[in-house]
Amino acid sequence: MITLGTTGAIYLAVDPQDGRKGIDGLAGAVAAALGRDPASGDLFVFRNRRGDRLRILAWQGDGFALYLRRLEAGTFAFPAAGGAELAVTPAQLATILGGLDPAHARPRKRYARPAAPAPGIPPESGNSGTPAGVPGA
Repeated sequence: MITLGTTGAIYLAVDPQDGRKGIDGLAGAVAAALGRDPASGDLFVFRNRRGDRLRILAWQGDGFALYLRRLEAGTFAFPAAGGAELAVTPAQLATILGGLDPAHARPRKRYARPAAPAPGIPPESGNSGTPAGVPGA
């Protein structure tokens, strides 16, 4: 299995790109259409007009890598976006590559760590951060 080794964000280009574009053409599209640095370490995902091919442009630290995924039947489902790009998570990209429609995928409830209060602002009253029944609470 090939891993993309992403350390940055993943961006889907909303507008289809010419399927004949190679690394230089897609890097130019990242700079011109998305206004981003193609060598930033982010992944950039492009689709062709028919939607049966995806290209992923990745900067690997010492050069570019271009990954191509072609479907023999069917198309990739891209989520709707209001701008030229859409930031997605690795799980959402896996959903798209796996042939699922992200518009119908529903995230399950997960734990989210509460945001820390800003420096100099006391915590909310009644929430000292210690469990109830513990001395000093």
